[in-house]
Amino acid sequence: MIEARNITKFFPILNEDRTADGITAVLSVSLTIGDGKIVSLLGPSGCGKSTFLEILGGLQAPTEGSVYIDGVQVLEPLPSTRKEMEEYRRKYRFLSPLANRFFKNQPKHDIAMIFQDYAVFPWMTVLQNVLFTLKLRDIPRREREPTAMVYLKKVGLAESLSKYPSQLSGGMRQRLALARALAVQPRIILMDEPFAAVDALTRERLQDDLLRLWSEAGITIVMVTHDTDEALYLSDEIVVFSPNPGSIRNQFSIDIERPRRRSDPELLELKKRITALFKFDINHESEYSI
Repeated sequence: MIEARNITKFFPILNEDRTADGITAVLSVSLTIGDGKIVSLLGPSGCGKSTFLEILGGLQAPTEGSVYIDGVQVLEPLPSTRKEMEEYRRKYRFLSPLANRFFKNQPKHDIAMIFQDYAVFPWMTVLQNVLFTLKLRDIPRREREPTAMVYLKKVGLAESLSKYPSQLSGGMRQRLALARALAVQPRIILMDEPFAAVDALTRERLQDDLLRLWSEAGITIVMVTHDTDEALYLSDEIVVFSPNPGSIRNQFSIDIERPRRRSDPELLELKKRITALFKFDINHESEYSI
């Protein structure tokens, strides 16, 4: 279970006239995500969804609040006072506070992350990309290639082992990113707009691939998306973020059995409600009761 408790993220800014300023990207967000669920974070651009996702994965530390995975804290908040800074330095000494792999609990090792820009290594072949990820996770050498092959077959890349990312289509590159994530057998996958860079037909195919792999692996998926249709088709729950600063505007449980039809009347009705929320937040008007 993932528990985000009162997460706030503030980014300080120094103006050209040397005056201090800042932006609150995420404000007092609390969210509980059950095991084996697909949860989508939906909202307008700049509302803190990606920042919140990175905090869940330990890629950023919250200014306030904490994230726990099965009761284990992912990262501690950054110090905000001189006294807290002194205590922080004494505790961590020469270690980066982000390098929690050095500490007793290692929750980040149960998490994989997939980004919008694929984040695959262009100088490595398809097979080498997955092998390198397994090496980083200290998988024994003899197990790496058999494990890589299992997941490359699952995503349909078994015939492309020697190709480089530049020789793959956008959909194939994202399948490679998905194979890398699944190969380390995480309990949680965090996805930041994973299908935004591909065409509509490829996007639907990747969504179906994701659902198939999710059902086989029994993992938890948290995904940032701007696509309401995608969120409705994939998710067990949709968390709608408000505009700046980002906070939870509303939550929708999707209790429709899978496989779903994209044209399901219940999904279309939920889409109307979510669209009305966006319209109200952006234009302060709505033609639909929310």
